[in-house]
Amino acid sequence: MIFSFVKYQGTGNDFVIVDNRDGQFPIQNHEGIAQLCHRNFGIGADGFIAIESDEKADFFMRYFNADGHEGSLCGNGSRCAIHYANTLGLTQEDVVFRAADGLHQARIVGDEVALELHPISNWESREAALFLDTGSPHHVVFVADVDAVDVATQGAAIAHGAPYFSDGTNVNFVAVTGDASLSVRTFERGVEAETLSCGTGVTASAIAAHITKRVITEHIAIHTRGGALKVSFTPTDNGYKAVVLQGPATPVFNGQFDIDTL
Repeated sequence: MIFSFVKYQGTGNDFVIVDNRDGQFPIQNHEGIAQLCHRNFGIGADGFIAIESDEKADFFMRYFNADGHEGSLCGNGSRCAIHYANTLGLTQEDVVFRAADGLHQARIVGDEVALELHPISNWESREAALFLDTGSPHHVVFVADVDAVDVATQGAAIAHGAPYFSDGTNVNFVAVTGDASLSVRTFERGVEAETLSCGTGVTASAIAAHITKRVITEHIAIHTRGGALKVSFTPTDNGYKAVVLQGPATPVFNGQFDIDTL
């Protein structure tokens, strides 16, 4: 069976996206999805997204990690899915969609997408680091220079070490580069490698920087290896609300594949 797809990238975080509103894509074929994401034997991507129908939202974003298994919220993937759904006529500028962690609101702003994440009220200290969940779990470590970090080795050791083990966590290495700016590199579980950008990761990094008073502003510019993102939020008595991740969502190319060959 032939399926059409579109390849998207959001600050270098790339995704294969299909329109699965007819439910014909075999989403249980984890090995096939992993092959589509493989950079040598497939299309190549950090993740796979199926756009599906939803009774209470504009659409449902079903997200899979590059290993072929369904994942938690992907911030950059959500922004790319929103942009694609808009080209399908499923959304207007103001968007309501469902992801693995529930309903989200978003807004299309020119070539960028501003995604609102759920409020954050819980975090934990972890040996000179912070752990918090921004739709996906994130371990945040502050360093003097992100370029000096061996992200592949150090990230892998943390991601599946104590206390995370088999469930794993994403790992962010963060440097404060100004009064309102950070540089972030992320090791992503499921991809099991550094990605050029991670949306929920830069959001976790910005919140962690504010919690630890490394920055005091509520609008933070984030530099990743794939480009620039913006994170904003409003502090509350017990956490943060109106948490917004904003950045570009860019279509790269369209194509087709035969699912029966996977």
